Amino acid sequence: MKKILVAGATGYLGKFVVKEFKKQGYMVCALARSVEKLESISEYVDEKFIGNITDKNSLSGICKDIDIVFSSIGITKQKDGLKYMDVDYMGNKNLLDEAQREGVSKFIYVSVFNSEKMKNLKAIQAKLKFEEDLKKSNLEHSIIYPNGFFSDMMEYLEMAKKGKGMVIGTGENKINPIHGADLAEICVNAVEGDETEIKVGGPEVLTHREIFEIAFKILNKKVKISVFHMWMRNIMLGLARTFTSVKIYGPLEFFVTVLSMDMVAPKYGKHHLKDFFLENR
Repeated sequence: MKKILVAGATGYLGKFVVKEFKKQGYMVCALARSVEKLESISEYVDEKFIGNITDKNSLSGICKDIDIVFSSIGITKQKDGLKYMDVDYMGNKNLLDEAQREGVSKFIYVSVFNSEKMKNLKAIQAKLKFEEDLKKSNLEHSIIYPNGFFSDMMEYLEMAKKGKGMVIGTGENKINPIHGADLAEICVNAVEGDETEIKVGGPEVLTHREIFEIAFKILNKKVKISVFHMWMRNIMLGLARTFTSVKIYGPLEFFVTVLSMDMVAPKYGKHHLKDFFLENR
């Protein structure tokens, strides 16, 4: 039985990945900063490791007897004074160093779809830097490129609850976000697969306007969408970069950049956004 270390086990995707690895018969080891954070998935975890991804010393020996390392580590909301380079790059690099030291056979990493088109963003720069190190390592690897989680789409539902949505430009840019359970299958199947890069999205392609329309409909509210023009977007980002810290403008520039382009990846899965909204309304 192969032994898997899951870093990022308590995040949206990580919880589904832990369950899927267990379902497929792997021995699951989960990394978290505290035992309490692992309580919600404890029944699927065979071994718990407590450590901080940004503290190299706390990870010493964590990959001993581990066959596969999976990491979805990355900043979603800036906190604790940490920067993207601290977590998305250096945190994963610390884990990679341990994996190499202990002779792990494969490293699976979750990045971002269309990252090559967003190289100017701080969040993406850190991810790309780690990808370079992973590719140069002596480990077999797979890099997963999802284009957006269902959990990210909760922002649309929350805006609809408040009575007004907002789109960038025309709102006709398209995306096919993927449910965590569907993406977890892709991640776990990558263990036995030979693809080094896997781009993936959900089964349903939608415009941002259509996502709002779904949200308003299930809430039985009138559709009300305002337009944030591209020139307004550019001015806002310029001001944010000049007058705020990366803690504020980092997530903001990533969010509005993604909304300003098509993010359609190869389709996979069976879960639909409408059902997700219905479960979480």
